[in-house]
Parts: sequence; structure tokens; C-alpha cells
Amino acid sequence: MEKLMEQFSLGLFVWQLVLFIGLLLLLKKFAWKPILNAVEKREEGIKGALEAAEAAKKEMQNVTADSEKLLKEARAERDALLKEAREIKENIISEAKEQAQVEGDKMIKQAQATIEAEKKAAVADIKAQVANLSVEIAEKVIKEELSNKDKQLKLVDDMLGDIKLN
Repeated sequence: MEKLMEQFSLGLFVWQLVLFIGLLLLLKKFAWKPILNAVEKREEGIKGALEAAEAAKKEMQNVTADSEKLLKEARAERDALLKEAREIKENIISEAKEQAQVEGDKMIKQAQATIEAEKKAAVADIKAQVANLSVEIAEKVIKEELSNKDKQLKLVDDMLGDIKLN
């Protein structure tokens, strides 16, 4: 039985070898190329994905650099706008102060002119009142002087004497 087993094992081995070789030939003819093609396609897909990832990384770096550049430009523009706004504010305040000063000076001059006009009117009124009072006093004095005939004659003589001396 041992011999039989040995022959059976050897025969089984040969058949297994034949079947294995046949299976390899069948696989080579029908499955090997599709499997290799699938592996190559997968490899190409992985390479393409890696290249796309690298390109995306570079693009992201470019976008980041561009966004930083835009951010710097925006900050510079903001600073320029703020500076311009401050200058405009200072100009407006300065112009308002100057205009207020001019208006104030104008109002002061008008007030001084009004005061001067009222002062002149008051002086003229006082002069008129003094003149009226002087005339009234002179009138009363003359009436009193002229009421007495002796005094009238003496006043005429005095006046004539004053005229001759001049």
C-alpha cells in the first residue's frame, strides 16, 4: 500500500502540476492582461491624483500669497482713506474756525458801528437839549433884563461899546 500511496501521491502531484500550469496559461491568456491593465490604470490614477494634489497645493500657495497681497493692499488703501478723512476733517474744522472768526469780527465791527452811531445820536440829542436849555435860559434872562427900561438902555450901551472896541 505504501507503493500505491507513493504512486498516488506522485500522480496527484503531476496532475496538480499540469492543472496549475494549465491554470497559469489560462490566466495568462484571459486574465493576466486585464489584471495588469487594471493595475496600470490604478497606478496612473494614483499618479494623476498625486499630481493634481501637488498642483492644488501650488495653487493654494499662490492663492494664499495673492490673498495676503490683496490684504496688504486693502490695509494700505484703508490707511490712506483714513489719513485723507482726517485731513478733510481738519480742513473742515479749520475752515469753520476761520469762518467763525470772520463772522465774529464782522459782528464786532457791526456792533461797534451801531454803538458809534448811537453814541453820535446821543451826543447830538444832548447838544440839542443843551441848546434848547441855553435858549430857554437866555430867553428868560433877556426877558428879565428887557423888562426893566433902565437895564435895557444900559445893555444897549454896553453892546455898542463892545462893538466899537472890536
